[in-house]
Amino acid sequence: MTAPGHGMTMSDLVARHARTRPDAEALVDERRRHTYRELDGRVNRLAAALAARGVGKGDRVAVLGLNGVEVVESWLATLRLGAIAVPVNFRLVADEIAYVLRDSGAKALVSDLAFAPAVDLARGSAPSVTSVITIGGDYDDVLAAAVDETVPGGAHDDDPAFIMYTSGTTGAPKGAVLTHRNLLLHAFSSIVTQGGTEPYAVWMSAAPLFHIAGLSGLLPVFIIGGKSIIPPSGGFDPEATVRTLDVEGVTSCFMVPAQWQAVCSVPGLDGHDLSRLRRISWGASPAFTSLLQTMIDKFPQADVCSAFGQTECSPVTTLLRGEDSLRKIGSVGTPILNVEVRVVDDAMNDVPRGEIGEIVYRSPMVMKEYWNNPAATAEAFQGGWFHSGDLVRQDDEGYFYVVDRKKDMIISGGENIYCAEVENALADHPGVAEVAVVGVPHPRWGETPLAVIVPRDPASPPTPAEIEDYSRARLAAYKRPRHVLIVDALPRNPSGKVVKTQLRERHARAGCRGVDA
Repeated sequence: MTAPGHGMTMSDLVARHARTRPDAEALVDERRRHTYRELDGRVNRLAAALAARGVGKGDRVAVLGLNGVEVVESWLATLRLGAIAVPVNFRLVADEIAYVLRDSGAKALVSDLAFAPAVDLARGSAPSVTSVITIGGDYDDVLAAAVDETVPGGAHDDDPAFIMYTSGTTGAPKGAVLTHRNLLLHAFSSIVTQGGTEPYAVWMSAAPLFHIAGLSGLLPVFIIGGKSIIPPSGGFDPEATVRTLDVEGVTSCFMVPAQWQAVCSVPGLDGHDLSRLRRISWGASPAFTSLLQTMIDKFPQADVCSAFGQTECSPVTTLLRGEDSLRKIGSVGTPILNVEVRVVDDAMNDVPRGEIGEIVYRSPMVMKEYWNNPAATAEAFQGGWFHSGDLVRQDDEGYFYVVDRKKDMIISGGENIYCAEVENALADHPGVAEVAVVGVPHPRWGETPLAVIVPRDPASPPTPAEIEDYSRARLAAYKRPRHVLIVDALPRNPSGKVVKTQLRERHARAGCRGVDA
């Protein structure tokens, strides 16, 4: 039992449902199904095992795993101890993993066996990690050897729950500290804004669990004691996804537009029983009008919603409801419950409706801080509001439209790629004098990175193959430039800053061809 005055956490929700609805299914992946009683027992045992390895309140536990129930169990066990979970993107290379481990000061790591070589390399420069439990290795044995008893620990509402790493404009990843209150208030606000608990009875998200979308989608389900379906990592299989929607009776589902396009194109889609779907959500990249109309036609019983926000906000800040999907095409909707919004200029003055400014937020769902980075935290909260870095305009009905990104973020297939991070990696190449990275259109992924390079020796510039080889050990695959252009000089404004809007306009077509314009 929790102590008087103890706050509610994600882990507490599971424990309470284990007492009140023990035989209800909680988590399902491609290999197993766990009831709330089974899940709670496994979480207790893993928490005991972590405690025996020295993990206690406030310590950080990094979790690097492919989609599966073990990832969620690892989070819950960490939170049960009052420790802080640190999800790690499994697409990162060893150097990037090492940075997250060092910066967070992780004491323990739960990692998938598939990433053992990268983990071994990363640990060489991450001395804080004193213990590793391996999914697919000793994980099950560790649980079997531990006792199913509640361990001392627990957390209060304002304690950190997760550190979610997201790259900033400087290129160095920043850890957004999300508290238990941030995440749970976001879950409650989502339920109220979207019309109640019914759609959360059976939830499925195609997002990887290390994403904030993968994490935050679980919270409303845990609140009501529903069932979460965890699809496998790897190549997206639209036919398998449709079968899962049918067999599991999914009531709410999130996918990126490219995935919804593939699902809507599955042969024999009408032959599946998808009548229980009440909400289908999309986000992370734009959707064409034709796709939205197709989704509305294929799933007439479901509310088609678009979610917008960012990791630091737990993450959704605005929502475009189904009835507005076509009428307000291109909009990111209106604020959800408990999110206060302004659109401001650089001096924090409100701009008139219809004019472009930065959208800033004030909300109990906004992160506590950037981990161990007071300067970045102060910058983000300048003027008492959280600065999103997104430039938007608001129409006369109060709907918001994103027009640009201050942080030069590329969204490729739903993955966030920060240009400064890629630029920093390529700038050390001996043949590169200057480099600027921008996003160029891609028919499948929305956009992909283009590296525009000024060579040190114009007579012997680096080849695209050399840049690819150089970036392979320094950047995750999805961050690597898909196109390389060699130019004489980068366009700059009078203050000497590179004008990326010119690069995008000048090289959009050239980037897709892989040649200079």
